[in-house]
Amino acid sequence: MSVKKLKPLTSSQRFRVKNSFEKLTTNIPEKKLVIGKKKSGGRNNTGRRTMRFIGGGHKKKYRIIDFKRKKFGISAIVKSIEYDPNRSSFISLLCYEDGVKNYILAIEGLKIGQKVISGKNIPFDIGNSTFLSEIPLGTNISCIELNPGQGAKIARGAGSFAQLFARDEKYSSIKLPSGEIRMIINSCMATIGIVSNLDHQLEKYGKAGKKRHLGKRPRTRGVAMNPVDHPMGGGEGKATGGIPRSRKGIPSKGFKTRNKRKHSNKYILQRRKK
Repeated sequence: MSVKKLKPLTSSQRFRVKNSFEKLTTNIPEKKLVIGKKKSGGRNNTGRRTMRFIGGGHKKKYRIIDFKRKKFGISAIVKSIEYDPNRSSFISLLCYEDGVKNYILAIEGLKIGQKVISGKNIPFDIGNSTFLSEIPLGTNISCIELNPGQGAKIARGAGSFAQLFARDEKYSSIKLPSGEIRMIINSCMATIGIVSNLDHQLEKYGKAGKKRHLGKRPRTRGVAMNPVDHPMGGGEGKATGGIPRSRKGIPSKGFKTRNKRKHSNKYILQRRKK
């Protein structure tokens, strides 16, 4: 197991389940692939708060990730598996034969010293990236492009993957992590394998302080507000608040918000499961 349950030495530690990070190999990122990251605290350029429940948090640096994998035909060696504070999955440092170094999202099962490559006519090993037209049907894939050359957009979170369902002359049908079946053009690229850190879903923060480290301030429930502040507010005692809805009155719990005239609707063969 890559998660560990803490001993109940304090009331906050009693329910804490954290990642052991035993798969990481270093805690020092590649200096040239790191840039500074500023925080707004939920404020706009005039200093007014425009987003609620945001503020504080630990200082972060952004790791530049190569989502396009455009170095075709040049193999790279996995040098390290590292933690990235900006995403739920781990990242891997690749060192190419020509000396270039890049970060990619770590794939489950990828090990130090393993070789990966991108392009056409490559072996179907985990971590390799190629076009959807080249990948065998039934393969688990991740980091999928929506448009050719755009870079990975789908299945990038920890433990997520999609499955190559079917293929015709122009499009591949892919079953997404949500259960939706969607057509994507064959010239889009994808990475073979499942995104790393599968046990991320087992983590439990256990205390409010952990959320503050992540930059999240306390969130007030709508039913605890007054009617002037929220549609679900008011009532005597612990009232339920009626139909669950947002502060602007948009219903949740199954209410469809997708535009019926969205141009990409024609590519969706089967909607996601409710």
